[in-house]
Order: sequence, then structure tokens, then C-alpha cells
Amino acid sequence: MAEIASTSAGRGHQSPPAPIMNLADDHLFTVLLLLPVDSILSFSATCKRFRNLACSDSLWESLWRREWGPSSVESIKSSSSSARDGLLLPWMVLFKRVCKLDSVSCHRITNLDDDDEKEEESLLPLPRASHSLNFVTDYLVLFGGGREGGRHLDDTWTAYVGESNQKTLKWKKAESVTPGGRFGHTCVVIGDSLVLFGGINDRGERLNDTWIGRVTCQLTWKLLGVVGTTKPPPRGAHAASCISEKTMVVQGGIGLSGVRLGDTWILELSEDLNSGTWHEVVSNALLPPRSGHTLTYIRENQVVLFGGRGLGYEVLNDVWLLDIQEQCEKWIQIFYDFQDLEESDSLPRVGHSATLILGGRILIYGGEDTFRHKKDDFWALDIKTIPSTGLQLDGGAVCLNGSKAWKRLDGGVSYRPKGRSFHRACADSSGRYVYVFGGMVDGLHVAVTSSLRFENELFMVELLLGL
Repeated sequence: MAEIASTSAGRGHQSPPAPIMNLADDHLFTVLLLLPVDSILSFSATCKRFRNLACSDSLWESLWRREWGPSSVESIKSSSSSARDGLLLPWMVLFKRVCKLDSVSCHRITNLDDDDEKEEESLLPLPRASHSLNFVTDYLVLFGGGREGGRHLDDTWTAYVGESNQKTLKWKKAESVTPGGRFGHTCVVIGDSLVLFGGINDRGERLNDTWIGRVTCQLTWKLLGVVGTTKPPPRGAHAASCISEKTMVVQGGIGLSGVRLGDTWILELSEDLNSGTWHEVVSNALLPPRSGHTLTYIRENQVVLFGGRGLGYEVLNDVWLLDIQEQCEKWIQIFYDFQDLEESDSLPRVGHSATLILGGRILIYGGEDTFRHKKDDFWALDIKTIPSTGLQLDGGAVCLNGSKAWKRLDGGVSYRPKGRSFHRACADSSGRYVYVFGGMVDGLHVAVTSSLRFENELFMVELLLGL
């Protein structure tokens, strides 16, 4: 009797199962999709049942879709090496590889000649620099730029990319009214349209007009109607980016009389993209004037500025964040501690490209240093290290760990493009492939008055995920 009483007493003190154990797997699945990745990994270490759920392929495919969008999921599924019998690697493994990206691979893209097409439609775009290149509705769109002798180009070219990201494309010259010849302009994707601003023509005139480009059966350009008289002063070699669904930001550049600018302007577009209103950003932070820098959208209402050439012709490597929250527009300088990153001395550059890619990074490629030496390196800046909130700081600055935020990527050995500057780059809708066109390179075909050569090479940069 004593033993029975003792056993009963012991059972009476057992703790009831945690309420979470009573939740069905589909309910837990829904909860996990609301959690950050680190919390999901911690959850997987609690018991066998939760580990199976937290490491399931269906969960990590959904997390991939949540973090990086449905188009990146379809890109992985359609990869030639994984499409035959399903993915060769679990989604969780692929997710980790994207987060730990170490290398990229470059592939030269050749022009597809079609004997059934007229000869003039098979021509390649001329070599150029300081042009624009965008990816919109599955098309690459190339416009304008400068060539040898300071002459501008006023042509528009398109190339259909499609789903397979093939290494052979077909350029077609658009037969439509153009915004007029120019170089050093910017062109930003807003929805399914392009917004082009400013630039310099071959008479040296700075421009401040805004054009809307639409790709349907063919590409068409239309001058944007500006509401009111307020708009940015004319400029070229500035930077621009979308910052929300119908908003574009323009910063810096070279204005009248060759003066470098440090002002920031925001264009708010109407729903039908037929008109827009400009206003200047007033910020307490003193953003140094510059040209040849980049602006990159990282998340809603935030863009990152990097590099460029300053007032004293010095080449910069500073990073700034434009943060727009509840009608408050401010620039915040981001300082990095590079004690554990010896290669950081090579970061200063002008005329580079900075493209948002899969995994929440800015891929920075090429450019030139103070001595005009062309660069061929790839750097990744992890935007997850940049806080999305809580940046209401006195003094307008924040300091971050440089070795965690920056990483120099291996460019591969299969094909290594020449170092270049004032090229242009854009990512496809998945963020896994980046297309690079043109620019100025050192080497062959030296001109009489210059040691530079203008390129018309198109190549693709692929993020290596081990598929």
C-alpha cells in the first residue's frame, strides 16, 4: 500500500505538457512563418517533432518566398541542374548558402543572330559608358550613353531574357521617339515602367527633364508633366533609385559650370504616371557633394548611397542611408569598423555599379580609384546589418561592424571580365542573375587622345549556390 501511495503521489506532481505541444502541425507552421530565422533554428532544437517540422522542405521554401519573393523560388526550380527530378539540395541548405554567399560566376552573353531577321535588326549596340540598363517585364532595356570624343548616343535597345536566363540574347533597336541623346543620366524601374531623369548631351548641356518609358509590344517614351515650378537643377553623373511604389529619389551629380552637387530631391508620381511633383529633402546631416556614386533601394522608404567622387576630386567610400519615416526625411551616415577586414582599403571607388541581389545584399562591382585604375572586384554589403528602425539619432550617424557587413566575393575563374568603370548593371526579377553592359576599360584599341576604350560587352553575373 505504501508503494502504491508513493507512486500515485509521484504521478500527481508531473507537469502537464506545454500548451504548444497540443497545437496541430499546420498551426505551428503558420506561427513559424511569422518568426525570424534564428528563432526557427532555436525552435528546431527542442524536440524531434519540432525539428522535423522546422527543417521541412515546405517550411523553408515558404521562408525563401517570404524573404526573397516568389520569382526567386521559380528561378531555383527552373535551374537546368535541378529541374529534372526536383531540387538536388533541400531548401534549408539552399537558404543557408544564399546567406553565406562567397562567390559569383561570370558568363559572357553572345548576340543571337537570326537569318530570318533583317540585317539592321541584328546589329549590336555601339560601345558606350554612362548609359542606362534596366530589367523590366522580362526585358533588358538599354538607352543612351557616351562614346569616344564626348559624343552622346540617343538609341534605345531591348533584349528579351525569359525564364531560363540563357547566355544568348537578341538585341533589337527600338524604333520610337527617344528622350534625346545624353549620357550620365539615370533610369529607374517603377512598377512596369521606367523613369529617366537628367544627363548631359554632347554640347555639354546639363538636363533636368523626366521621361516615362513603357515596354509593351514595343518600348515607348513620354515626357512627364511636372506639377508646379519646383524641380531639381540640371545635372548629370548623379544617382537615382526608387524609394517606394510611386516615388523616386535623385541625389548629387555635376551641375552647371561643372560644380558637384550635394542636394537630394524626391519625385512623387501620380497613379497613372502621367505627372509628378518634386520636392527637395532637407536633412540635418551634411551630405558631401559628389558624382559617379550609386543609390540602391534596400527596403520600403530606405536607400543606400555609396562612394563617388567628391569636391576635391577625391574618390570616396562612405555609406549613407536615406530614411523616410512618417514624413521625416533624413540622411544618416553609416560608419564601419574595418579592423578585421584588411581588404577594405580597396573599397573607395567611382563609376561602379551597386545592385540589390538575392539574399538581401548590395552587389558592388567595378569602378575606378583616384588614379583612374579600373577595378574588376565584387563586394557584397549585407543590408540586414543596417537597422530598419530606431535610427532617430542625434548627429545623424551610426557605427557598425565592417567585417560582418562587407565581404569580398570570389569572381570565379571560368570567365573574368576586364576591369571597368561607368558601366551599368541590373538584376533580373529573382535577384540571382545580374546583367552588366558596357563601360570604359583599359587596353586594346587605344584612341589617339585617350588610353581608354569603350565597351559593348554584355555579361551575366550568377550567384553560385551549388545547384
